Amino acid sequence: MAPPSKPEILQKIQAMMQELFELDAGRVRPEARLVDDLKLDSLDALDLAVKVEEVTGLAFDEAKIRELRTVEDVMLEIEASMLKGSSPARAAASSDS
Repeated sequence: MAPPSKPEILQKIQAMMQELFELDAGRVRPEARLVDDLKLDSLDALDLAVKVEEVTGLAFDEAKIRELRTVEDVMLEIEASMLKGSSPARAAASSDS
């Protein structure tokens, strides 16, 4: 199964933020800053991390959550987590050769 594209990841984040924080999806753009533009605080970040885990099955490291500054940072972290999730299969496949 192919990982979701960046636009698909953005759509999921927009839907999560709309549900959790009643933010208009149009405001949730990759360049939007979580604190300055979207007015999220540290508790909101934890709520978002929990929601990401519910929706995707991916757990965010709590220290990593604090480093995220923009919506694009969240997108990249989701993408990286998805790649990490598939890496053991890749490692096993490459070690068979």
